[in-house]
Amino acid sequence: MLRLGTVGTGWITQQLVEAAAMSGRFELAGVYSRSVEKAQAFARKNQAEQAVTDYQELLDLKGLDVVYLASPNSLHFNQALKAIRQNITVIVEKPAFSNPQEMAAIMAALADHPQAKLFEAARNVHTPNFHAVARALSGLPAVQGASLTYMKYSSRYDQVLDGGEPNVFTREFSGGALQDLGVYPVYLAVALFGVPAQVNYFPTLIQTGVDGKGVAVLRYGTYDVTVNFGKTSNSVAPSEIYGLKETVEMDSAGELTQVGLRQDGQKLTDLSAQPLVNPMLPEVQDFARVLEDPVAETNVADYHRWLLWSQQVNQVLYGLRVAGNLRFPADDHE
Repeated sequence: MLRLGTVGTGWITQQLVEAAAMSGRFELAGVYSRSVEKAQAFARKNQAEQAVTDYQELLDLKGLDVVYLASPNSLHFNQALKAIRQNITVIVEKPAFSNPQEMAAIMAALADHPQAKLFEAARNVHTPNFHAVARALSGLPAVQGASLTYMKYSSRYDQVLDGGEPNVFTREFSGGALQDLGVYPVYLAVALFGVPAQVNYFPTLIQTGVDGKGVAVLRYGTYDVTVNFGKTSNSVAPSEIYGLKETVEMDSAGELTQVGLRQDGQKLTDLSAQPLVNPMLPEVQDFARVLEDPVAETNVADYHRWLLWSQQVNQVLYGLRVAGNLRFPADDHE
Protein backbone atom coordinates (compact mmCIF):
# COMPACT_ATOMS: atom_id res chain seq x y z
CA MET A 1 0.00 0.00 0.00
CA LEU A 2 1.16 3.50 -0.84
CA ARG A 3 1.17 5.83 2.15
CA LEU A 4 -0.56 9.11 1.24
CA GLY A 5 -0.56 12.53 2.86
CA THR A 6 -2.91 15.32 1.84
CA VAL A 7 -2.75 19.10 1.88
CA GLY A 8 -6.16 20.77 1.95
CA THR A 9 -9.52 19.67 3.29
CA GLY A 10 -11.90 20.88 0.57
CA TRP A 11 -14.20 18.90 -1.68
CA ILE A 12 -11.49 18.14 -4.23
CA THR A 13 -9.29 16.54 -1.54
CA GLN A 14 -12.26 14.54 -0.32
CA GLN A 15 -12.86 13.29 -3.86
CA LEU A 16 -9.20 12.34 -4.24
CA VAL A 17 -9.15 10.48 -0.92
CA GLU A 18 -12.31 8.58 -1.86
CA ALA A 19 -10.81 7.66 -5.24
CA ALA A 20 -7.61 6.51 -3.52
CA ALA A 21 -9.66 4.31 -1.19
CA MET A 22 -11.65 2.87 -4.12
CA SER A 23 -8.42 1.94 -5.88
CA GLY A 24 -7.38 -0.19 -2.91
CA ARG A 25 -3.78 0.94 -3.35
CA PHE A 26 -3.41 3.80 -0.88
CA GLU A 27 -3.69 4.28 2.86
CA LEU A 28 -4.20 7.74 4.30
CA ALA A 29 -1.21 8.38 6.56
CA GLY A 30 -1.81 12.02 7.35
CA VAL A 31 -3.82 15.17 6.74
CA TYR A 32 -2.44 18.72 6.82
CA SER A 33 -4.40 21.93 7.29
CA ARG A 34 -3.52 25.24 8.86
CA SER A 35 -6.71 24.80 10.89
CA VAL A 36 -6.42 22.11 13.56
CA GLU A 37 -10.20 21.73 13.62
CA LYS A 38 -10.39 21.12 9.86
CA ALA A 39 -7.43 18.75 9.90
CA GLN A 40 -8.87 16.68 12.73
CA ALA A 41 -12.37 16.60 11.24
CA PHE A 42 -11.05 15.49 7.83
CA ALA A 43 -8.83 12.87 9.46
CA ARG A 44 -11.72 11.44 11.48
CA LYS A 45 -14.00 11.32 8.47
CA ASN A 46 -11.44 9.47 6.35
CA GLN A 47 -9.73 7.33 9.02
CA ALA A 48 -6.36 9.06 8.58
CA GLU A 49 -3.63 8.08 10.99
CA GLN A 50 -2.66 11.64 11.89
CA ALA A 51 -3.83 15.23 11.55
CA VAL A 52 -1.13 17.93 11.54
CA THR A 53 -0.92 21.70 11.18
CA ASP A 54 2.74 21.82 10.13
CA TYR A 55 3.58 20.84 6.55
CA GLN A 56 7.06 19.60 7.47
CA GLU A 57 5.48 17.33 10.07
CA LEU A 58 3.35 15.81 7.31
CA LEU A 59 6.41 15.14 5.15
CA ASP A 60 8.18 13.56 8.12
CA LEU A 61 5.46 10.98 8.73
CA LYS A 62 6.92 7.50 8.79
CA GLY A 63 7.11 5.86 5.37
CA LEU A 64 5.22 8.61 3.51
CA ASP A 65 5.27 7.78 -0.22
CA VAL A 66 3.04 10.41 -1.79
CA VAL A 67 1.75 13.86 -0.91
CA TYR A 68 -1.32 15.33 -2.63
CA LEU A 69 -1.36 19.15 -2.90
CA ALA A 70 -4.73 20.88 -3.15
CA SER A 71 -3.53 24.17 -1.72
CA PRO A 72 -3.91 27.57 -3.46
CA ASN A 73 -2.03 27.63 -6.77
CA SER A 74 0.80 29.91 -5.68
CA LEU A 75 1.71 27.56 -2.80
CA HIS A 76 2.20 24.49 -5.00
CA PHE A 77 5.80 25.26 -5.93
CA ASN A 78 7.38 25.47 -2.48
CA GLN A 79 5.31 22.59 -1.13
CA ALA A 80 6.20 20.35 -4.07
CA LEU A 81 9.87 21.29 -3.90
CA LYS A 82 10.10 20.39 -0.21
CA ALA A 83 8.48 17.02 -0.82
CA ILE A 84 10.66 16.13 -3.81
CA ARG A 85 13.80 17.03 -1.85
CA GLN A 86 12.72 14.39 0.67
CA ASN A 87 12.24 11.83 -2.12
CA ILE A 88 8.45 11.97 -1.75
CA THR A 89 6.27 11.77 -4.86
CA VAL A 90 3.92 14.69 -5.47
CA ILE A 91 0.41 14.66 -6.90
CA VAL A 92 -0.39 18.33 -7.43
CA GLU A 93 -3.73 19.78 -8.41
CA LYS A 94 -3.82 21.67 -11.66
CA PRO A 95 -2.31 24.05 -12.50
CA ALA A 96 0.87 22.53 -11.14
CA PHE A 97 2.91 25.75 -11.03
CA SER A 98 2.53 29.44 -11.81
CA ASN A 99 5.18 29.83 -14.53
CA PRO A 100 7.98 28.11 -16.47
CA GLN A 101 10.62 29.25 -13.97
CA GLU A 102 8.94 27.27 -11.21
CA MET A 103 8.49 24.29 -13.51
CA ALA A 104 12.19 24.36 -14.45
CA ALA A 105 13.20 24.35 -10.78
CA ILE A 106 10.92 21.38 -10.12
CA MET A 107 12.37 19.48 -13.07
CA ALA A 108 15.87 20.11 -11.74
CA ALA A 109 14.81 18.80 -8.32
CA LEU A 110 13.32 15.68 -9.91
CA ALA A 111 16.61 15.07 -11.72
CA ASP A 112 18.44 15.29 -8.39
CA HIS A 113 15.92 13.04 -6.64
CA PRO A 114 14.94 10.31 -9.14
CA GLN A 115 13.09 8.35 -6.46
CA ALA A 116 10.42 11.07 -6.43
CA LYS A 117 7.89 11.62 -9.20
CA LEU A 118 5.53 14.44 -10.12
CA PHE A 119 1.96 13.91 -11.29
CA GLU A 120 -0.38 16.76 -12.22
CA ALA A 121 -3.98 15.95 -11.37
CA ALA A 122 -5.55 16.81 -14.73
CA ARG A 123 -8.26 14.20 -14.47
CA ASN A 124 -9.87 14.62 -17.90
CA VAL A 125 -6.88 13.24 -19.86
CA HIS A 126 -6.84 10.02 -17.81
CA THR A 127 -10.46 9.03 -18.41
CA PRO A 128 -11.64 6.25 -20.75
CA ASN A 129 -13.60 8.88 -22.68
CA PHE A 130 -10.42 10.86 -23.37
CA HIS A 131 -8.90 7.74 -24.90
CA ALA A 132 -12.07 7.27 -26.97
CA VAL A 133 -11.73 10.84 -28.28
CA ALA A 134 -8.04 10.27 -29.08
CA ARG A 135 -8.88 7.11 -31.04
CA ALA A 136 -11.64 8.92 -32.95
CA LEU A 137 -9.28 11.80 -33.73
CA SER A 138 -6.65 9.40 -35.10
CA GLY A 139 -9.25 8.06 -37.54
CA LEU A 140 -10.10 11.43 -39.06
CA PRO A 141 -8.82 11.91 -42.64
CA ALA A 142 -7.94 15.52 -41.75
CA VAL A 143 -8.17 17.91 -38.80
CA GLN A 144 -9.55 21.40 -39.35
CA GLY A 145 -9.61 22.66 -35.79
CA ALA A 146 -11.62 22.42 -32.61
CA SER A 147 -13.82 24.39 -30.27
CA LEU A 148 -13.39 23.48 -26.60
CA THR A 149 -15.66 24.87 -23.87
CA TYR A 150 -15.66 24.52 -20.09
CA MET A 151 -17.60 27.18 -18.22
CA LYS A 152 -19.16 26.77 -14.77
CA TYR A 153 -20.37 29.44 -12.37
CA SER A 154 -18.31 29.44 -9.18
CA SER A 155 -20.02 29.96 -5.84
CA ARG A 156 -16.88 31.87 -4.85
CA TYR A 157 -17.82 34.50 -7.42
CA ASP A 158 -20.74 35.41 -5.16
CA GLN A 159 -18.12 36.48 -2.60
CA VAL A 160 -16.41 38.64 -5.23
CA LEU A 161 -19.71 40.33 -6.06
CA ASP A 162 -20.11 41.03 -2.34
CA GLY A 163 -16.70 42.72 -2.27
CA GLY A 164 -14.62 39.75 -1.11
CA GLU A 165 -11.42 38.27 -2.55
CA PRO A 166 -11.48 34.46 -2.30
CA ASN A 167 -8.15 32.79 -3.07
CA VAL A 168 -9.25 31.36 -6.40
CA PHE A 169 -9.98 34.86 -7.70
CA THR A 170 -6.81 36.66 -6.57
CA ARG A 171 -3.48 37.46 -8.22
CA GLU A 172 -1.67 36.73 -4.94
CA PHE A 173 -2.65 33.06 -5.18
CA SER A 174 -2.20 32.83 -8.98
CA GLY A 175 -5.95 32.58 -9.48
CA GLY A 176 -8.48 33.30 -12.19
CA ALA A 177 -10.42 31.39 -14.81
CA LEU A 178 -7.46 30.39 -16.98
CA GLN A 179 -5.62 28.99 -13.96
CA ASP A 180 -8.64 26.94 -12.92
CA LEU A 181 -11.22 25.66 -15.41
CA GLY A 182 -9.13 26.84 -18.35
CA VAL A 183 -6.47 24.27 -17.53
CA TYR A 184 -8.75 21.39 -18.56
CA PRO A 185 -9.38 22.40 -22.20
CA VAL A 186 -5.75 23.51 -22.56
CA TYR A 187 -4.69 20.07 -21.33
CA LEU A 188 -7.06 18.48 -23.82
CA ALA A 189 -5.63 20.56 -26.67
CA VAL A 190 -2.01 19.81 -25.78
CA ALA A 191 -2.65 16.09 -25.27
CA LEU A 192 -4.56 15.75 -28.57
CA PHE A 193 -2.83 18.27 -30.86
CA GLY A 194 0.53 19.08 -29.25
CA VAL A 195 2.01 22.49 -28.43
CA PRO A 196 0.53 25.32 -30.53
CA ALA A 197 2.82 27.46 -32.65
CA GLN A 198 1.16 30.66 -31.41
CA VAL A 199 -1.34 31.59 -28.69
CA ASN A 200 -3.55 34.54 -27.92
CA TYR A 201 -5.87 35.23 -25.02
CA PHE A 202 -8.74 37.67 -24.60
CA PRO A 203 -9.60 37.77 -20.87
CA THR A 204 -12.60 39.37 -19.20
CA LEU A 205 -11.23 40.90 -16.01
CA ILE A 206 -13.15 41.11 -12.75
CA GLN A 207 -12.74 43.53 -9.85
CA THR A 208 -10.04 41.46 -8.10
CA GLY A 209 -7.72 41.93 -11.10
CA VAL A 210 -7.87 38.40 -12.51
CA ASP A 211 -9.83 36.92 -15.39
CA GLY A 212 -13.34 35.72 -14.63
CA LYS A 213 -13.74 34.25 -18.10
CA GLY A 214 -12.01 34.41 -21.44
CA VAL A 215 -11.42 33.11 -24.95
CA ALA A 216 -8.08 31.67 -26.04
CA VAL A 217 -6.94 30.91 -29.58
CA LEU A 218 -4.31 28.23 -30.09
CA ARG A 219 -2.82 28.35 -33.59
CA TYR A 220 -1.50 25.11 -35.06
CA GLY A 221 -0.42 26.35 -38.46
CA THR A 222 -3.12 24.84 -40.66
CA TYR A 223 -5.93 25.11 -38.09
CA ASP A 224 -6.94 26.81 -34.84
CA VAL A 225 -8.29 25.50 -31.56
CA THR A 226 -10.61 27.97 -29.84
CA VAL A 227 -10.92 27.59 -26.08
CA ASN A 228 -13.80 29.16 -24.16
CA PHE A 229 -13.87 28.95 -20.36
CA GLY A 230 -15.00 30.83 -17.31
CA LYS A 231 -16.10 30.85 -13.68
CA THR A 232 -18.58 33.76 -13.77
CA SER A 233 -21.29 32.15 -15.92
CA ASN A 234 -22.49 28.77 -17.13
CA SER A 235 -22.33 27.20 -20.58
CA VAL A 236 -24.01 24.09 -21.93
CA ALA A 237 -22.28 24.38 -25.31
CA PRO A 238 -20.64 21.15 -26.50
CA SER A 239 -16.99 20.84 -27.48
CA GLU A 240 -16.12 19.67 -30.99
CA ILE A 241 -13.19 18.56 -33.13
CA TYR A 242 -13.65 19.13 -36.85
CA GLY A 243 -12.57 16.69 -39.53
CA LEU A 244 -13.96 16.87 -43.07
CA LYS A 245 -17.44 15.39 -42.91
CA GLU A 246 -16.77 14.08 -39.43
CA THR A 247 -17.18 15.77 -36.06
CA VAL A 248 -15.93 14.41 -32.75
CA GLU A 249 -18.32 15.68 -30.08
CA MET A 250 -17.86 16.06 -26.31
CA ASP A 251 -20.36 17.32 -23.79
CA SER A 252 -17.65 19.28 -21.96
CA ALA A 253 -13.92 19.72 -22.43
CA GLY A 254 -13.48 19.41 -18.68
CA GLU A 255 -15.80 16.58 -17.73
CA LEU A 256 -15.87 14.38 -20.87
CA THR A 257 -18.85 12.43 -19.56
CA GLN A 258 -20.33 11.91 -23.04
CA VAL A 259 -18.34 11.66 -26.28
CA GLY A 260 -19.29 10.59 -29.78
CA LEU A 261 -18.59 10.72 -33.49
CA ARG A 262 -20.92 12.21 -36.08
CA GLN A 263 -20.23 11.43 -39.75
CA ASP A 264 -21.59 13.56 -42.59
CA GLY A 265 -24.20 15.12 -40.33
CA GLN A 266 -25.78 11.79 -39.56
CA LYS A 267 -26.80 10.32 -36.22
CA LEU A 268 -24.22 10.53 -33.44
CA THR A 269 -22.37 7.30 -32.66
CA ASP A 270 -21.91 7.17 -28.91
CA LEU A 271 -18.31 6.39 -27.93
CA SER A 272 -18.78 6.93 -24.19
CA ALA A 273 -17.58 4.49 -21.57
CA GLN A 274 -19.67 3.68 -18.52
CA PRO A 275 -20.09 6.67 -16.17
CA LEU A 276 -17.35 6.95 -13.58
CA VAL A 277 -18.20 6.35 -9.94
CA ASN A 278 -15.55 8.94 -9.07
CA PRO A 279 -14.06 11.20 -11.80
CA MET A 280 -10.63 11.04 -10.16
CA LEU A 281 -10.44 7.26 -10.04
CA PRO A 282 -8.76 6.75 -13.46
CA GLU A 283 -5.92 9.16 -12.68
CA VAL A 284 -5.40 7.69 -9.21
CA GLN A 285 -5.20 4.21 -10.73
CA ASP A 286 -2.75 5.46 -13.36
CA PHE A 287 -0.50 7.10 -10.76
CA ALA A 288 -0.56 4.03 -8.51
CA ARG A 289 0.31 1.75 -11.43
CA VAL A 290 3.43 3.78 -12.19
CA LEU A 291 4.50 3.99 -8.55
CA GLU A 292 4.03 0.27 -7.94
CA ASP A 293 6.11 -0.73 -10.97
CA PRO A 294 8.18 2.29 -12.04
CA VAL A 295 10.50 0.32 -14.35
CA ALA A 296 7.86 -1.39 -16.50
CA GLU A 297 8.22 -0.16 -20.07
CA THR A 298 4.61 0.97 -20.42
CA ASN A 299 4.70 2.77 -17.08
CA VAL A 300 7.94 4.58 -17.92
CA ALA A 301 6.49 5.74 -21.24
CA ASP A 302 3.21 6.88 -19.66
CA TYR A 303 4.94 8.76 -16.87
CA HIS A 304 7.26 10.64 -19.22
CA ARG A 305 4.33 11.52 -21.49
CA TRP A 306 2.29 12.89 -18.57
CA LEU A 307 5.28 14.83 -17.26
CA LEU A 308 5.90 16.29 -20.71
CA TRP A 309 2.25 17.31 -20.98
CA SER A 310 2.57 19.05 -17.61
CA GLN A 311 5.57 21.06 -18.82
CA GLN A 312 3.88 21.90 -22.12
CA VAL A 313 0.62 22.98 -20.49
CA ASN A 314 2.61 25.16 -18.08
CA GLN A 315 4.31 26.76 -21.09
CA VAL A 316 1.01 27.35 -22.92
CA LEU A 317 -0.75 28.77 -19.84
CA TYR A 318 2.11 31.21 -19.30
CA GLY A 319 2.06 32.21 -22.96
CA LEU A 320 -1.66 32.88 -22.71
CA ARG A 321 -1.17 35.00 -19.59
CA VAL A 322 1.52 37.03 -21.33
CA ALA A 323 -0.78 37.53 -24.33
CA GLY A 324 -3.61 38.58 -22.02
CA ASN A 325 -1.35 40.88 -19.94
CA LEU A 326 -2.02 38.90 -16.76
CA ARG A 327 0.82 38.86 -14.23
CA PHE A 328 1.11 37.24 -10.78
CA PRO A 329 3.36 38.07 -7.82
CA ALA A 330 4.80 34.56 -8.28
CA ASP A 331 6.28 35.73 -11.58
CA ASP A 332 8.55 38.15 -9.72
CA HIS A 333 10.10 35.50 -7.45
CA GLU A 334 13.36 33.82 -8.33
